[in-house]
Amino acid sequence: MGAHRRKCDWCDSGTPIVRDMEPVNPDYQYWCEECARALIIKGDPIETYRELEGEPIYGRLLDEHCTLKRFYSFATA
Repeated sequence: MGAHRRKCDWCDSGTPIVRDMEPVNPDYQYWCEECARALIIKGDPIETYRELEGEPIYGRLLDEHCTLKRFYSFATA
């Protein structure tokens, strides 16, 4: 199933923009923009991720909303 057909694992309605490459729970790997933003604001951002749309949407969300200065990894392979 392609990413464009998949739904967000959390809300089951949004189109995923990011995949958690090291999920604590494998049932929650794909996140839409709204749910990903909520994770960041809550203080639980995805640390190792892959952007799905070719645009750095999640990276911009981290820049805009993340107050913790941790290292994040963009997975390229």
